[in-house]
Amino acid sequence: MELRYQDPTDTHARPILIMQHLTALGLLLACAASLGQSAVVLENGLPILWGHTAGQLTDLPIENGVLTPDPWHYLHRMSLYRLLIAATDPFLGCMGTNAKDSPIWGLPLQLGWMLTSGRLADPTGASTCGLQTGDTMCISTQSWWACQNYFVSALPFLSAAHQGFMGPGLQVQMQMPAGVEDVCNTYATCSTRFPDAMSKWDTFYQGLKAATESPLPDNEKKDSLLGLYWAAQMASTHASAVCSARQSHYSSTEVYFANSWLNSAEYVSAAFFQSNLEKSVMFMTPLPGRILQDTDSAPNIADLSDEENHTLSVFSWMQNINNLLGGTLVRMWGKAMCSVTTRERGREMLEQLLLNPSYATSSFLSIVTGMATDC
Repeated sequence: MELRYQDPTDTHARPILIMQHLTALGLLLACAASLGQSAVVLENGLPILWGHTAGQLTDLPIENGVLTPDPWHYLHRMSLYRLLIAATDPFLGCMGTNAKDSPIWGLPLQLGWMLTSGRLADPTGASTCGLQTGDTMCISTQSWWACQNYFVSALPFLSAAHQGFMGPGLQVQMQMPAGVEDVCNTYATCSTRFPDAMSKWDTFYQGLKAATESPLPDNEKKDSLLGLYWAAQMASTHASAVCSARQSHYSSTEVYFANSWLNSAEYVSAAFFQSNLEKSVMFMTPLPGRILQDTDSAPNIADLSDEENHTLSVFSWMQNINNLLGGTLVRMWGKAMCSVTTRERGREMLEQLLLNPSYATSSFLSIVTGMATDC
């Protein structure tokens, strides 16, 4: 797969075949295995293979003036995030002074985890897409994880381009393999098929522009923009329900984890979590470093770390309690996150719940109940 670039010392653009660094990726995967399947989410302090992605639009294919990235190629999909972060960073000064304070950083880290844990590979076994024995940069159209991630990679990029963040008048059409009919590939088709998601991404980008002229203090701007960002991300996540048939390719244990992972996003989003690089690494590292099998039962999965076993147990508990209460826990949590103060407290509680094994789940439940009553 080609990534094209413009050599600044040469007036003629020339296509090159990017080195895919199979050896480096193999070492990362081997490292994951040797560490008890710990999730690998960073390479040299950045998302996996970040340094080999497109640093400018002209690094990606352009046909007849239309940008045509291939979101089913890992480097292309990761490039969408790199370009998106670069384009929006000038509008996100209220997030902090660190160059990696943008909440968008959580998404490329998530994609890297999906790659190293094998979740972007073909789960059907019908091809070697995404396998170490095949094209390691291939993202399978049969992968539920890849399909779900498409909605938080391609859609926000298409919206950003439409809102002018990639330059005036840029047209984008994502490459789409034959037979893939449940996702969209242009701003127009995505707006028609998934209007709520695209509308909320548009609103987020419009909010970024408005924030630069707003007289509000940075902490209020930050809270407002994080609210818009999470509204957009969750709308994309809900739109990805069209991917659900792909879950049939996985074990019941992996499907339960996938659904509990989606459920956990309801809590994170309501608390307006600032998913910058540092915070996201904390939450991504304890995720399972391989696809789960029917025989896996947390917290007693021998080849996963204590942290991974703990995370799986917490996700399962949150999902079970919410199911038993008929969805009440998620609703109570959403109601409790009614102010800047309660959202800050909510973020602290989530960190304790997910990262501190000694934190009692019963404490979490009683505190949430009390907070919801106070709102």
